[in-house]
Amino acid sequence: MALSDEQLERYSRHLILKGVGVKGQKRLLAASVLIIGAGGLGSPAALYLAAAGVGRIGLVDGDVVDLSNLQRQIIHTTAAVGTPKVESAAAAIRALNPDVTIETHHELVDAHNIAALIEPYDLVIDATDNFAAKFLINDACVLAGKPFIHAGVVGFAGQVMDVVPGEGPCYRCIFRDMPAAGEIPTCKEAGVLGAVVGVIGSLEATEAAKLIVGVGEPLVGRMLTVDALTMNIRRVPLPTHVPDCPVCGDHPTITTLEPANYVQPVCAI
Repeated sequence: MALSDEQLERYSRHLILKGVGVKGQKRLLAASVLIIGAGGLGSPAALYLAAAGVGRIGLVDGDVVDLSNLQRQIIHTTAAVGTPKVESAAAAIRALNPDVTIETHHELVDAHNIAALIEPYDLVIDATDNFAAKFLINDACVLAGKPFIHAGVVGFAGQVMDVVPGEGPCYRCIFRDMPAAGEIPTCKEAGVLGAVVGVIGSLEATEAAKLIVGVGEPLVGRMLTVDALTMNIRRVPLPTHVPDCPVCGDHPTITTLEPANYVQPVCAI
C-alpha cells in the first residue's frame, strides 16, 4: 500500500534515513505496541512511537492523573488532573498523529489479565514502577514469545534492555528473584529527576522502533545504564543463555502465571 501525500510529508525525515526508508516506515505503520504504564516512562515512549507512525498503540494504566505526576509525566497536562491517564494520553496522541489507532485499557495489570492484554500486540513496553509488575511482564511475554523493552529509573539513574524470547536473556535471567518489600526504594520514596525518566522512556521508544524496522543493534543481550549525575553511560554485556533461569532456562519452573506469585502491581513511574 502506497503512502499518502500527507504521510510522505509527515514521515519525510524517516524516508530519507538510511535503514528506514519507505519499507521501514510501512513496517512502523503496520506495527502494534502495548505500553504498560502511562506515566513517566510511558509518556515519551508513547509520544515518540506515535510521532514515528506506529499504527496501533495500546495504553494500559489504572490510575488517574495527579498533580505530583506532572513533574515527569509529560503527556499529561494540569487540566487533565483527576482524569484517567489512559484517556489523557490518548487525547495527546490523537492530537499529535491521526494516523495512529489508540486502544485504552483503564485497568491495573495482573496475572489474570496480562496474557489477554499483550496477545494482540507485536511488542510490549514496560513503563511500570515496581518489581512485581516487571517480573509479571517478563514472565508473560516470555511465555507468549512476545518481545518487550524493559526500563527502570530511580533518582538520577536508569537502565534499558530488550528481551526477545529465544534470542537473549530475559529479565529473570539477570534479576532472578523479586526483592523483598522495602528492600529497594521506589521513586515515590527516593525521588526521581523528571528529565532522566524522559531520557529512559525515549530510549525505550528508540529500541522499539529499531526492533520493528529491523535496523541497528538492539539491546538484546546488553543493558544500557545511565547515571545522569556523572553522565556515565555504559552498555553492559549480559549472558547469552542462563540454563537455570526459572522462566526461559533449560528446565523452567515458571510455566504458567500463578496470581499468588505477583502482588497487585501499580503502574507508571
